[in-house]
Amino acid sequence: MNGLKTAIIVLETLPTWQKLNVTAFLATGIGDASPNAMGEIYHDAADRPFTRLFGEPIVIFTAPQGTLVHALNQALTRDLTRAAYVDAMFFQPNGEAGRAVFRREPLDAPNLVGLALRGPRNEVNGATKGARLHT
Repeated sequence: MNGLKTAIIVLETLPTWQKLNVTAFLATGIGDASPNAMGEIYHDAADRPFTRLFGEPIVIFTAPQGTLVHALNQALTRDLTRAAYVDAMFFQPNGEAGRAVFRREPLDAPNLVGLALRGPRNEVNGATKGARLHT
């Protein structure tokens, strides 16, 4: 184990399809920001290559809005790698529009629906305190 941990927290009231969608988007953000979290390329029996996957587990949590905002504040204080998804991004036609609505979110209370964090295990554990393991 490398002492690092990745956790994704999704808003507990989202429909399942949105939880899965947000989780997928956030995981790509952590993979992009943390190439060392990625494992090696996979090859099938015919030696055809398949992309790398995360080389470590990702823990998925659910939480109410307040816990998401608290986790974000903890992540900022602890300088954790982070990816965030806000509610307004669901209604945007593309990434450019999504980034624009993200930029307009209030700093003190963004309307978070998902947050991914990566960093030292104990720091991520502290930031995700209060979130529940997704079942």
